[in-house]
Amino acid sequence: MIQSSELILNPDGSVYHLNLRPEHIANDIIFVGDQNRVEKITQFFDSIEFSTQKREFKTQTGTYKGKRITVMSTGIGPDNIDIVVNELDALVNIDLETRKPKENLTSLNIIRIGTSGSLQADIPVDSFVMSTFGLGLDNMLRSYLIDEVSNVAMEEAFINHTNWDIRKGKPYVIAGSEKLEKLIESDKIHKGITATAGGFYGPQGRVLRLNIQDEELNAKMDNFTFNDNRITNLEMETAAIYGLSALLGHHALSLNAIIANRASGTFSEDPYKAVDELIKYTLNKLITN
Repeated sequence: MIQSSELILNPDGSVYHLNLRPEHIANDIIFVGDQNRVEKITQFFDSIEFSTQKREFKTQTGTYKGKRITVMSTGIGPDNIDIVVNELDALVNIDLETRKPKENLTSLNIIRIGTSGSLQADIPVDSFVMSTFGLGLDNMLRSYLIDEVSNVAMEEAFINHTNWDIRKGKPYVIAGSEKLEKLIESDKIHKGITATAGGFYGPQGRVLRLNIQDEELNAKMDNFTFNDNRITNLEMETAAIYGLSALLGHHALSLNAIIANRASGTFSEDPYKAVDELIKYTLNKLITN
């Protein structure tokens, strides 16, 4: 039995941070970072059956063209992803009354719709990127036993290519769901490795008043390739989502609307339009699942 200190429940039986019970979520779940973006997606729904919010975690479940879908805000960063994915898994794969894992496990479909900056000059603002791999620079997933799901060869190649300082922790690489990739892909979507940083400023190479450990890291990432895979963009959630999902038996895929191009120094003139286009594209692909 899982102790109450390990799996914390609210007085109403909901999981502690998300404020959700098992009946509140669908099998198909869309992650967004910003809580205000939840309704940017559910505005297209035919109906909404459930809505709740606790802290930055806002959830709405409803129906889009006959398909039951949950939309949830995760907040920013790998630490929040650790909370969200573990608690979602508990909702479907742990009996919350007996506090025991279920014998028959459920596999969720998780798609992240986010915004990101491109590291490649030929991936312009307002385009879409699908993450075939998540490259974690954040260390969060290293708290788990990840060797069975990580791409060790790509990790070592990246460490050697960037002359990575191991004092920052060892990067990890996790593949996205092939099933969801086949469902979502099209000719207009760029594919590549998405790097996941543990912060927004120094960890992504931004310098304000503090010097950073490797001022050349972004440039090194720009020209890293492994088996024809290159790093397309840099954000703060994808690798953590991929890692936890793979370990727990869920399918996960990350999609980003590119609103900035770090190589050219450009920013989208209408980032909201780019995000809306990605939302509509993803919803219409999901209903074919």
